[in-house]
Amino acid sequence: MYILAAIIAAFFLTALLVKKDFSLEKQIVINKTQKEVFDYLKLIRNQEKYSVWVMRDPHINLVYTGTDGTVGFKSAWTSNDKNVGIGEQEITKLTEGVSTEVEIRFKKPFEATNWAKTTVTAVSEHETRVHQLFYGRSKFPMNIMNLFMDKLLGKDMLQNLVNMKKNLEEN
Repeated sequence: MYILAAIIAAFFLTALLVKKDFSLEKQIVINKTQKEVFDYLKLIRNQEKYSVWVMRDPHINLVYTGTDGTVGFKSAWTSNDKNVGIGEQEITKLTEGVSTEVEIRFKKPFEATNWAKTTVTAVSEHETRVHQLFYGRSKFPMNIMNLFMDKLLGKDMLQNLVNMKKNLEEN
């Protein structure tokens, strides 16, 4: 009984010490012009072709609202796969040719609101760096998961960029 109490106490003490804010950053260079890359990634519907989370469930239900590639466009998803869950994302800011920002609202398997910003920068005439930033704030005691955020999401974020690169460079 004492051991279990010590483990629970250690968990909560650790959670008290862990920051509630988190951020993850990943980037890749794609052998296409900045315009070509931006025009592809600003369209949320293209995530069906590169997002590991969307592609994880072949039976995912996607509902789009608004004009894709513009502020206010929403993509809502419903999946029975516990790793995909239920939620929606909305384009909240768009700087044409440079960056997009989305708010991601998760409903299941947990509730959370996070944000993502994707920026494109020309490396050369036909090379573009895509930089993705995913950030948010975790509630206590779930903020303890921030210690493992890169292990939990980093690999998938990088795979999304690799998939995007492959799709763009093959066309």
